[in-house]
Amino acid sequence: MNVVILAAGMGKRMQSSLPKVLHALAGKPLLLHVIDTARQLHATTISVIYGHGGEQVPTAVAAEDLRFALQQPQLGTGHAVAQAIPVLDDGVPTLILYGDVPMTTVSSLKRLIAAGGNDKLAILTAEMPDPTGLGRIVRENDKITRIVEQKDASEAERKITEINTGIMLAPTAQLKRWLGQLSNHNAQGEYYLTDIVAQAVAEGVPVTSAQPDAIWETLGVNSKVQLADLERTYQRNIAQQLLEQGVGLYDPARIDVRGSLQCGRDVSIDVGCVFIGHVRLDDGVSIGPNCVITNAHIGAGSTIKAFCHIEDAIVGAQGQIGPYARLRPGAELAEDVHIGNFVEVKNSQIAAHSKANHLAYIGDATIGSRVNIGAGTITCNYDGVNKSRTIIEDDAFIGSDSQLVAPVRVGKGATLGAGTTLTKDAPAGKLTVSRARQMTIDGWQRPEKIKK
Repeated sequence: MNVVILAAGMGKRMQSSLPKVLHALAGKPLLLHVIDTARQLHATTISVIYGHGGEQVPTAVAAEDLRFALQQPQLGTGHAVAQAIPVLDDGVPTLILYGDVPMTTVSSLKRLIAAGGNDKLAILTAEMPDPTGLGRIVRENDKITRIVEQKDASEAERKITEINTGIMLAPTAQLKRWLGQLSNHNAQGEYYLTDIVAQAVAEGVPVTSAQPDAIWETLGVNSKVQLADLERTYQRNIAQQLLEQGVGLYDPARIDVRGSLQCGRDVSIDVGCVFIGHVRLDDGVSIGPNCVITNAHIGAGSTIKAFCHIEDAIVGAQGQIGPYARLRPGAELAEDVHIGNFVEVKNSQIAAHSKANHLAYIGDATIGSRVNIGAGTITCNYDGVNKSRTIIEDDAFIGSDSQLVAPVRVGKGATLGAGTTLTKDAPAGKLTVSRARQMTIDGWQRPEKIKK
């Protein structure tokens, strides 16, 4: 089928210079949610009609499978759809979606497509207890005869609770003709897409309807308040899915997923956690409160304690991370690695059973198995121009408050004494110490404050 997505609105009530359809829901632009849904329907063509914000919209969502058409000026929904006429294939029906209605499900749209087929006009309608401001579905003998907008409705028509969601499927050849016959003789002075219903009825084209699985599928965004409400609905739906999969959530109202979260069995997630991008939690993973995890894989049985930040990183099975630890891009931890409080790891590989439990920075390093990194240790990987690598081999022991000035290698089983500044390779199996000589000064007097 053809898909046309209307995304030209200004969104004055958003109080923002950013086009309305580019505001984020669950970390992704509203419009991109709609585009992804259209892709799941295997659309022949996807046309995005943009207007306000200029090239911001096509620039933000550009892709080879999308076609863009500028609506300038904005003269209504019918005028917007007409901008796509040159690329619409008459041989398949056209589905019309809205860039600010991001949560319509594929299953509901498939129901609409089935109702419309190739030769009917199908409208997604919904029962709304308070339909104020929305177009009403007017029926005669249970058949849809027209759609009337709020500003043009009579008192009797305003009492109708079946509303038009705006989403519809139309036979394309007829749609093109109907769009050319639209009039703007109405309260808004616009070309309403909804007027094609009366044209279809007049031509004897059947007008059918389908209903969504849930009313939130039809909700659009016109203000930051509505966006915030929809965000909570989106996150509540995700939490419900996780619970049904067996994930333990301490509080389903306090989790945010901005991407995809894949969980194994017996996973538990405490409050205030945010998951961004693609995150995978294997069996038995425990996530403590207030963690932010981005594009990461956490291995089976690992524990991520409170207030950890993990980004573009891998944690092996049975890992112990945090609290207050940070794994930056390129951190790859093997099984049973311990990264403790206020430890930062960046672009480094740490082999099995190694640990850095306190106050350390590990950057651009390759660390072997069973290595102990003492408190206050840092790898000095940056000279102001280039970054160099530190290599620590198996079974090494790095004493507290050591500085390893890269490029440097610590041999297998080597020990660095506390306070060492290592600028040359430390040989395997030996103790290396580099520190100032300790002295005690006899006869030294502590200075006293001068009394005035």
